[in-house]
Amino acid sequence: MTALAVSNIIEVFYGAAQALRGVSLAVETGKVCCLLGRNGVGKTTLLRTIIGQLAPRRGKVMLEGADITGLKPFERAKSGIAYVPQGREIFPLLTVRENFETGFAHLPRAERKLPSEIFELFPVLSSMLGRRGGDLSGGQQQQLAIARALVMRPKVLVLDEPTEGIQPSIIKDIGRTIRYLRERGQMGILLVEQYFDFAHALADTIHVMNRGEIVVSGPAADLQAETIKRHLTV
Repeated sequence: MTALAVSNIIEVFYGAAQALRGVSLAVETGKVCCLLGRNGVGKTTLLRTIIGQLAPRRGKVMLEGADITGLKPFERAKSGIAYVPQGREIFPLLTVRENFETGFAHLPRAERKLPSEIFELFPVLSSMLGRRGGDLSGGQQQQLAIARALVMRPKVLVLDEPTEGIQPSIIKDIGRTIRYLRERGQMGILLVEQYFDFAHALADTIHVMNRGEIVVSGPAADLQAETIKRHLTV
């Protein structure tokens, strides 16, 4: 099943600059779709369009076949899109438990509980429920941000550079988590990365952006590393 489909997103502008130029991609349930590219090529702009923070002048965003292009960000979250932004953006003055509980907002009251798998995936968080988010290390905050997204039981998990500024041991934990979620087969995962080796090891499909366009696209197994890396170097 296609969890998320972006069709011909065009004319998203920052001032007079056109940031996206006819971008299309699909994220399948139980698969990892990876979006690669240098800084400033439009990756985060595309994600912000997907979650509803930016509106395209043309194009569609579809969630499991339903057109959500006109929905507000909170409506898209309620529909099943969970976003882990670059920089994590946890609530530093809230405890870890309270950060988790912010993901309950759209859930029926009977489902407002923490899935046990969260602490299987990120066991360090189980002993930190009473600590403020701002007191955690950068790697722990990244784990909290991903775990908070999973509290929402999403249909699509969108990750914006989850390895940025993270120590290698935590990067391995995040990689294992993404593999587990893919194998469980209940959501599609859209992963934005600059770290090629991490992305290539996880991706089922890869799209490479340059200047607001997708310039390389296909199954990860069919794409040559040199072809991808050519568009990642300055």
